[in-house]
Amino acid sequence: MLTGMDPGEMRAGDADRERVAERLRIALEEGRLNLQEYDERLREAYAAKTYAELDKLLVDLPGVTPISRSQVAVPGQPDPDGRYPGAARRWLAETWAGWTRIVAICTGIWAVTAVLSGELTYFWPVWVAAPWGVLLLVQTFSGMVNGEPQRWAAKQARKEAEREVRRQARRGEDGC
Repeated sequence: MLTGMDPGEMRAGDADRERVAERLRIALEEGRLNLQEYDERLREAYAAKTYAELDKLLVDLPGVTPISRSQVAVPGQPDPDGRYPGAARRWLAETWAGWTRIVAICTGIWAVTAVLSGELTYFWPVWVAAPWGVLLLVQTFSGMVNGEPQRWAAKQARKEAEREVRRQARRGEDGC
């Protein structure tokens, strides 16, 4: 984060504009804004470039903390430093999930066949787990060194923002 920079002057992202648009929609439903005010503010929200421009759209609405002063970490959203909290943990879980499932299935098949045959057979799942596990270890180490968890988290956040926009568009089409 740039030192000495006012947080309100930092550039806002699409997800920030979407959150403001959602809050404005709620304010319209609550009767705090009329349709003309809502329309004006919504246009300004999508045209906003900085947090300060977004903040001014919400300043007179109760119960809203301006984005530039918010201290709440929203899951899947970057902190003020632009980093995604918990990204490494989530990336590791995602990276190793397939390996864990397949090794568990192979071990389960081995266990069932061993029990049905009545003897402890050769532990063949090691031929699935070991080579794949070594490749994942290399990928994990390389990814951690190169900042892959943060890039992955940013990509996930973009995907989630796109899904939310589509959900809101569907709600608008359905008349909800």
